[in-house]
Amino acid sequence: MSAAAKDKKDVAKGFQPLGDRVFVTYTEELERTAGGIYVPDSAKEKPQRGIIQAVGKKVENVKVGDQVLFDKYSGTKLRIEDEDCLILKEEDILGVFTA
Repeated sequence: MSAAAKDKKDVAKGFQPLGDRVFVTYTEELERTAGGIYVPDSAKEKPQRGIIQAVGKKVENVKVGDQVLFDKYSGTKLRIEDEDCLILKEEDILGVFTA
């Protein structure tokens, strides 16, 4: 396991989502325009991608480690140990990326 993956795993340590909720880590990637200006994801209108770190007991369709797509305005955002995190309901997940 890489150091980055281990650090992300540590973010979820000690946190258990309830019911049909999932705990996701994600990054707001910066994109540079042709003029050299950085545009954060928060200024764009698109779904976001994250990795599930923990799941509630009623979650049926996703598991820890799945890379998922979710709507930008879904869930409750929080920041833990300099990591962007999100608590989502399972129904707010738009899809799962497959290998």
